[in-house]
Amino acid sequence: MSLNGKTAIVTGSTSGIGLGVARELARAGASLILNSFTDREEDHDLAREIGEEFGVTARYVSADMAKPDQCRALVETAGACDILVNNAGIQHVAAIEEFPVEKWDAIIAINLSSTFHTTAAALPLMRKAGWGRIINIASAHGLTASPYKGAYVAAKHGMVGFTKVTALETAREPITANAICPGYVLTPLVEDQIPDTMKEYDMSREEVIEQVMLERQPSKEFATVEELGGTAVFLCSDAAAQITGTTISVDGGWTAL
Repeated sequence: MSLNGKTAIVTGSTSGIGLGVARELARAGASLILNSFTDREEDHDLAREIGEEFGVTARYVSADMAKPDQCRALVETAGACDILVNNAGIQHVAAIEEFPVEKWDAIIAINLSSTFHTTAAALPLMRKAGWGRIINIASAHGLTASPYKGAYVAAKHGMVGFTKVTALETAREPITANAICPGYVLTPLVEDQIPDTMKEYDMSREEVIEQVMLERQPSKEFATVEELGGTAVFLCSDAAAQITGTTISVDGGWTAL
């Protein structure tokens, strides 16, 4: 699979799933726009290192996905967008009656509304280029629910719905829109949670992973960022030209329950 000549924008891509997806797209030959809300020297260094590793053009563009104008400016600054990966997201856990309003607003803005703004800015560029792939990183929580995650579940369900609308509006064009729905993924953030969880439950690492973290994931294995990146690359391939408006679960069987 070659993505030579294609430009990919990946939001929230300096770590975790976003970085994993960005690296696999670069491995396939795509030029990259990395993104987060910071503007540090190490952000730009990361883009340069990926570019050198895979022999592609890669740069970092700072944009706060909570702000509509910056979402759109990210795409405009890139100048081209053949592949758009909406990955930026945050989480907060609380009961509905205790859920902080500011946390609700931030989660909806970053996890859902940013997808609308970047897509609206990217579609004209894709239509001009005559080709496009929109990949929204949703979640198993875009298809099912858990208590105390009201804003996150609402946002991810909304992202799945918006993906379907995008696909219908582009169905007669060489543009596709799909959502990837991961279950638990072994990211640095999840890895950092394991020691504290071991102490909380007085369990071994293996017990915490199987009985607590992966309780709802039948495979009892984490998905990897490389697997998610490979799924994204597949959705950019010619083999996926008629896959649009759907979800692909990478969740070890979670949503089969």
